[in-house]
Amino acid sequence: MDCLDGSQLKNFTKDDFEADWIKVAECRFGQVYQVKLKLWRVNCALKSFDTTLSANNFYRRIKDEASNIAKLKFKYIVPVYGLCSEGTSVVMEYMSNGSLNNLLASHNLMWPKKFQIIHEASMGMNFLHSMKPPLLHLNLKTSNILLDDHLHAKIADFGFIHWEEGMSKTLFMEHLTARGNISYIPPETFTQSLDPPETSFDVYSFGIVIWEILTQQKPYAGCNVTTVLLQVSHGKRPSMEMIPEQRPDECDQMIGIMRQCWDQDQSKRPQFSDTVKKTESLSDILKIPGPMNRHKSGDEGQKPNFPWLVSPIHKIALPERPDLPSDGQHDKDIILSLLSKKDFGNFRQSVKKEHVDTQFSDNKSLLHYTVASKDAESVERVLSLGAEVNCMTARGYTPLIIAVLHRLHDIISLLLEHGAVTTQGDEDQWTPLHFAAQNGDDKTARLLLDKGAVADAREKAGWMPLHLACQNGHETVVRLLLSRLSKEAVGEREAQGRTPLHLASAYGHQNIAKLLLSQGADPNAIDCSLSTALHLSAEEGHNRVVRQLLQSGVIVDSADSRGYTPLHLAAQKGHTGICRQLLSKGASPDSRTLQGWTPMHLAALRGHEAIVVQLDSHGGCVNARGDNGWTPLHLACHHSEPEVVAKLLAAKADPNVSEDSEGWTPLHVACASVSFPSVLHLISHHADVNAINSGKATPLHLASKHGCVPIVKALLLNGADRTLPDSSGSTALNVAQRCEKLEIVQLLEN
Repeated sequence: MDCLDGSQLKNFTKDDFEADWIKVAECRFGQVYQVKLKLWRVNCALKSFDTTLSANNFYRRIKDEASNIAKLKFKYIVPVYGLCSEGTSVVMEYMSNGSLNNLLASHNLMWPKKFQIIHEASMGMNFLHSMKPPLLHLNLKTSNILLDDHLHAKIADFGFIHWEEGMSKTLFMEHLTARGNISYIPPETFTQSLDPPETSFDVYSFGIVIWEILTQQKPYAGCNVTTVLLQVSHGKRPSMEMIPEQRPDECDQMIGIMRQCWDQDQSKRPQFSDTVKKTESLSDILKIPGPMNRHKSGDEGQKPNFPWLVSPIHKIALPERPDLPSDGQHDKDIILSLLSKKDFGNFRQSVKKEHVDTQFSDNKSLLHYTVASKDAESVERVLSLGAEVNCMTARGYTPLIIAVLHRLHDIISLLLEHGAVTTQGDEDQWTPLHFAAQNGDDKTARLLLDKGAVADAREKAGWMPLHLACQNGHETVVRLLLSRLSKEAVGEREAQGRTPLHLASAYGHQNIAKLLLSQGADPNAIDCSLSTALHLSAEEGHNRVVRQLLQSGVIVDSADSRGYTPLHLAAQKGHTGICRQLLSKGASPDSRTLQGWTPMHLAALRGHEAIVVQLDSHGGCVNARGDNGWTPLHLACHHSEPEVVAKLLAAKADPNVSEDSEGWTPLHVACASVSFPSVLHLISHHADVNAINSGKATPLHLASKHGCVPIVKALLLNGADRTLPDSSGSTALNVAQRCEKLEIVQLLEN
């Protein structure tokens, strides 16, 4: 294997990777694993394709495209390093924060972060469309926008779907809908036109992505494919009412961009080259430093409140103005114009004391603007004219906070020499040290601490700089702060009860977690939802942090406020390696949530068959009854997870157990979910094809209602009685006739 530089296609073998493959995601056609290259010690993502579930030539087409895709290098697209033919896989850069789809579901994002992600995604798409000819994505959705360590967005899975000359619209639609893309497909695709897709296809998809980011909801939730198709064809779009009322003014401009992108007339949709410029200006207005995110509360229905997220920081804008006549009235405009043009020599000559005392919009002073210009000599000149060094904008930002935000070390020192107060916070009580800690700027943090900054200062939600440094993975700053804090500070909680260890663990910062534990952090400390650091790291899939915590004496079966143990969370998210660690340390495979779910239930629900097998091998009960008497087998059938169904049946799950509320067996559920492979698995394990539920309906009644010919045939071939009436007296034939399932009617009549 040659060097990993991304410039040419590599051909990896399984031996190039360490043995511990960690499954981080699962899609319809395969899985994504986190793997580590032995030679370079680099984490990669390995996306494997199950060729039995996709078209026979699908992986071959990917191989044909991969060499071209591997040549593409741009900040906002995920690099493809090569292929691993042994595992029918593509090897890509590992994006530690997963997909935007998962982030939107699990975190509350503030407006600046939403705008940033929209802009970065538009940058990635603009790059693809700038190729000659344009490289169409045709699969753009939030699950194909991935996030790196610092929550910057990159476009993934481009180039895998193609329009081929002579392809029928029906076949093309099948390729798209097979990936669950119905919400992102533009209306012209549903017509009989044979025109190939254009760049406007991706622009429409991007409009839906913008809506998802702004609302943090799923479009057309609860609607079936036919309903979505009809609504979109008639010009309907996701509801505007779901966009929060409490939003910045700039959001209305972003909504305007979104509406243009999903215009019914594809000729009216903008090019990404235009969208990039607009989203850039909106993103700059609400610019924030560093990764701004935080896990949602477990309490559904309550409006979450995350005050420790820095409120949107409005960049000190330097207006570009033409030279104006010096008639006194425009004197201050000329001064700002010189700063804007970076004509610092003339600025220093022209500036006078009356300019220094002028107050601009939002209470900004000339000193604020001069600090934002980043020229230390000009700052010194303004200070020498008597500028108030601790003046504040309307949002409470001092010149020192502005300098810290921009990491202007010379200007920070200059302001401190002129008496800048290190303890002065903004409107949310964020001190300069809070901003330095969040940015990972240890040089500034040391300067501030040496000039009297309070190491354990708290902003209005109780966050200390130490919390921020731990959340964002800034180990050097953590060490510096710990050297200036008392030993008790390592266990201090913010408003939601989270300690620095909770935050380091939730974001996967193993070295910081290890450091905190060595300084006496309690591994069993709980936050307001009764979660320990182990809960958070297990849920997020941070294997090394979990290993560190397990070595520290953490209680492995601690339950949170919903009754979830770390094993429940790891099983639900599909973190096989973490489940293995927890079970080896004595975690109970049969512990129950408040709803009665075991880890086996949650693994079955999400389709994680490897974890089902793992739990079974550690004594987990495959027939455990949860809410309403549902077993793992019921859940696997309900969510059409045939591989899990097979594994559960192999582990002696009872195929004829009835749930409590309506007496449905797993076979009833599989027929209602139209999961033909699950039906076959159940029949082969002697499921009763004539079982009746509380309404006396048999599996044949349900299969007839849903119109699945293969399932009806399988049931009939295995002894299903077509004459049995349900509680209303209807036979399966009557049900098929009532539901207008003509093929089923013919089958049953014959």
